[in-house]
Amino acid sequence: MSAPNAQPPRAPLNSDAARDIAFHVHAQTNLDAHLKSGPFIISGGDGVEIIDDQGKRYIDALAGLWSASLGFSEKRLAEAAYRQMLELPYSSTFAGRSCAAVIDLAERLTAVAPEGVTRALFANSGSEAVDTALKLVWYYQNAKGRPEKKKVIAREKAYHGSTIAAASLTGLERMQREFDLPIDRIVRAPCPHYWRFGGEGESEDEFAARMADELEAIILREGADTIGGFIAEPLQGAGGVILPAEGYFRRVQAILKKHDIIFIADEVICGFGRTGAMWGSQTFSLKPDMVTCAKALSASYIPIAALLIADHVFDAMVDQSRKISLFGHGFTYSGHPVAAAVAAETLKIYEERNIVGAAQAVSPILQQGLRSFADHPLVGEVRGCGLIAGVELVEDKSTKRSFPASKGAGALVQEEAKSRGLLVRALGDSIAFCPPLIITEKELRAVVERFGDALEAASRKLA
Repeated sequence: MSAPNAQPPRAPLNSDAARDIAFHVHAQTNLDAHLKSGPFIISGGDGVEIIDDQGKRYIDALAGLWSASLGFSEKRLAEAAYRQMLELPYSSTFAGRSCAAVIDLAERLTAVAPEGVTRALFANSGSEAVDTALKLVWYYQNAKGRPEKKKVIAREKAYHGSTIAAASLTGLERMQREFDLPIDRIVRAPCPHYWRFGGEGESEDEFAARMADELEAIILREGADTIGGFIAEPLQGAGGVILPAEGYFRRVQAILKKHDIIFIADEVICGFGRTGAMWGSQTFSLKPDMVTCAKALSASYIPIAALLIADHVFDAMVDQSRKISLFGHGFTYSGHPVAAAVAAETLKIYEERNIVGAAQAVSPILQQGLRSFADHPLVGEVRGCGLIAGVELVEDKSTKRSFPASKGAGALVQEEAKSRGLLVRALGDSIAFCPPLIITEKELRAVVERFGDALEAASRKLA
């Protein structure tokens, strides 16, 4: 009889898969199932393709995690990292220290930032940038002498990260269940997804007006003097690639201004060309007070993130630090010089090669190609803009009824696509597409073709 707390025997270490099971804890994974099935091991990358340990190639139509904007073999980024490692492999930004790589990146990043955000505060991940934004809402309101104005509104189906604060702002149960989240001071607003939540006979404009009215009702219910911030993705990514209803953000921004509420645009997925413009804020006419960015900031070749800050927020930070002698925030790797050098080189490539314009030019192939499946029995809605899209699967088109979770429709389509050399991501029963910005017309046509084949195969199995 085994001891009560005995550990299960380790798999024999005769392969990478066995070693992975024995030692590696995976994120966003069914850990029990993983112990049975083992990992999907990637051995290399080439352009928009990744290569597994058996030599099979896949078009990565999610760009890693919405992030590998320049694909998987951009030598200039590797060379930038190598040069910086030789010159200065590490330096802190604490206590006024800086270095040329960080100064260069801050200048380049703020030069292309959305209108009105002029300062860059660096972090290491989108989650850290979101946490920093939340802290700055509180810091700002304290600086303004409003200690009760601290609640932050976030929306259903939002994704803002996995740290404690960012996961609390996230509006997805899977990110909070059994973690004792969310923390307090978080207030939830409805998701502005017209196709899914619009009322019978309600126009999109009427729906947008209702969503804005419900937001203001929440503010008045909680007390406008207690609401310090509002955070939103321009386009909701991990919640299912959800575009805001037409007119929604115009109405929302007027309400935020009326009640003096800080607006944080979470551009971790949308930033750097994904939606067809450099920023989702530009695509959807947003004028935020703070902007989070990460992922494509370095094309995901190295971890780095930033919080972009408007002058009036920064001025309050200066005033408060004058009063208490310190701005007590930062990370060991805030503005890491190697990450900064890679990010600056990424921004150079975007500009020199007009990556945003090139991506926008080919995006109709993705958008129109996926919309060609709109009449398919499994497809409820196809949505997206630029080089990001979602296809929502339904069991009944006429009622928009979703498949029961037990059928795993989204996961089935994902696996059928994978077997055909295409990597997409099932977000429940919404299939997400977010290919590298360097993808060609030919490669996009292959994405659409392989997805169509996967959809047909899944349809036969679900019948």
